[in-house]
Amino acid sequence: MALDGWILESSPFHDGEIYFQKKTGHDEVMDRFGRRVIRQALPEQHRDFYRQLPFLALGAVDQEGWPWASLVFGSPGFAQSLKKTDLSLAPDPLPGDPVLDVLAEGEAVGLLGIELHTRRRNRMNGHITGRDAHGWRIQVDQSFGNCPQYIQDRGLQMLGLDAYQPGEPQYGEALSDADRAMIERADTFFIASYVPRKDHPEREGVDVSHRGGRPGFVKVEEDALVIPDFTGNYHFNTLGNLHAHPRAGLLFVDFDSGDMLFLSGEADAEWDDPDQAYFRGAERVWRFVPKKRVRIAGASPLRGALEEMSPNSSLTGTWAEAQALAEAERLRETWRPYRVTKIVPESAVISSFYLEPDDGAVRPGFEPGQFLPIRVPAGEAGEAFVRTYTISSAPDEPGFRLSIKREDAMADRPAGQVSSWMHRQLQVGDVIEARAPRGAFTFETRGERPAVLIGAGVGITPMMSMTRQAVIDSVRNRYLRPLTVIQAARNARDRAFENAFQRISRQTEGQVRYVRVTSHPETDEPGLDEPDHWTGYISPDLLRATLALDDYEVYLCGPPPFMQAVYDALRTLGVADARIFAEAFGPASLTRQPDAGTATAQPDPVAKEALVHFKASDVEQRWTPEEGSLLDLAENHGLTPASGCRNGACGSCRVGLLKGKVAYDSPPAAGVTEDTALICCARPAEGSDSVELDL
Repeated sequence: MALDGWILESSPFHDGEIYFQKKTGHDEVMDRFGRRVIRQALPEQHRDFYRQLPFLALGAVDQEGWPWASLVFGSPGFAQSLKKTDLSLAPDPLPGDPVLDVLAEGEAVGLLGIELHTRRRNRMNGHITGRDAHGWRIQVDQSFGNCPQYIQDRGLQMLGLDAYQPGEPQYGEALSDADRAMIERADTFFIASYVPRKDHPEREGVDVSHRGGRPGFVKVEEDALVIPDFTGNYHFNTLGNLHAHPRAGLLFVDFDSGDMLFLSGEADAEWDDPDQAYFRGAERVWRFVPKKRVRIAGASPLRGALEEMSPNSSLTGTWAEAQALAEAERLRETWRPYRVTKIVPESAVISSFYLEPDDGAVRPGFEPGQFLPIRVPAGEAGEAFVRTYTISSAPDEPGFRLSIKREDAMADRPAGQVSSWMHRQLQVGDVIEARAPRGAFTFETRGERPAVLIGAGVGITPMMSMTRQAVIDSVRNRYLRPLTVIQAARNARDRAFENAFQRISRQTEGQVRYVRVTSHPETDEPGLDEPDHWTGYISPDLLRATLALDDYEVYLCGPPPFMQAVYDALRTLGVADARIFAEAFGPASLTRQPDAGTATAQPDPVAKEALVHFKASDVEQRWTPEEGSLLDLAENHGLTPASGCRNGACGSCRVGLLKGKVAYDSPPAAGVTEDTALICCARPAEGSDSVELDL
């Protein structure tokens, strides 16, 4: 039999597995992939691998239809493959083991060969074709390799015969307090699931698999377990089985004491938990209700402490963290205190301010590219000012990092009041206030289309967040979205994060490409002759020379004139308007060239004039279009309402709309209701002769 993949015309996957593959959009890819990697015989490297192992995970089903997972042990060589279609097992006996007790000729079994210290594992599903006094012979139905994700590094050692003394099996249904504690501190468990072997035995039967995460990734909820499902290989063997036949067997092992907890029960493959959206790394969750329980103290002869957490497990959360994040989300509109823990200069005019919550609650989540509204006492009399600054750290990094440019006085404008205060007066240990992050300029790290991130000046900050998260997610997803980062700056002194981007490019072996564009290089400017370092401005010719022909998504951030010039250059090269995403500073926005056949949204019609009543301040003023926004009107007449972005993104200026209607040029990103208004970009609507605001 050839070992070049699945040789049958029928799919290697059953309907339950295909259900999840279709649900996640991976069915066509997995059909092609499965036919290449799933075999009906053991490759030579798998045969050698099983032969060297001191234990295997084994799954089987008892006479009442309940699946069980276990570990079987023996000296290396207790598993032998004398021919590529068979595997023979001769494990040491363990009285009370619910799997060894039910193995019989003709029964389906699942096996997992796993080596914790190398994070290697291979799967085999089959059925028993023979049994003698020494063990069992299993014929291969399916064999395939598994990725090393979520396997914790443990250096296990086999106890001597004099030290190995397993206890008497304890049977029951309900979890004991000791069981709950064991589950809640577990970083690993094994799961058996199955589809009855009937019409298509080549793809039906028992699977046994491994699950790993940080201690606390399994939640004990009354007598049920709630378990996250992380990014995997998209076979969906376990969840597919549970969808088709909702029963499972779980095995928890305490590798310090050797205790083994066997559970068998009912499973819901698509459980809806209120906190699952806040569980870092979870794609979905499932629920397990034990109906049978066996616990054997000291059952495992292999013992060993955790040596290193899997890099993939380190990128996931726990249920305690998920609940804390859910609480942080409930505080989304609350001004919370954040302490400055570090200040790092990034360029001649940009410094990074590292912030950690100072109220005992956790930092809320965010998407790469979003900004943070902050409130600081930067006025001469200590009055508070609200500003928004893009977060330059990645969502999976701790705290917030705000990289802020010091806006010095120029001939046409005064110095930036808040940025100057932060650069000159804010110190490590000081506390400022912030609301939850927000903003619609975000980046999908799993996108398949190559992305180009173009930033000028401090507009490089969202690009740093996007790039760092893409690299972090490449570990979790085993996929790095093709990225080119183009950074424009006047000179090296003004270029922030240069070393960080170069380091990322080296670490990814050029998969993240970093291009520098220097408009006014100094005489001794370093690196001007290096590859991917251009002088001048970003132009169609530079973009054409830098980027291969492809269907890119482009992300822009920088001063408005820069944004418009680069946008126009991209459109000249044929990049679709719908593929260009932009974040401008302040109220400025791009003048876009819509794609052919695309309907453009028209702004809401505004009134020719209106009477505006600021009720809380007891101020009435006549508004005309020349006055600008309702925020401009309020400020022009001595009021000081809260504001931040001044373009409808942060929501800081939201006030109650007590009477009348308001209009917007485009729907504000922060979102509004019929009884609220974002006054930074709102104007009285046509037909509203009077507007009353709760201000």
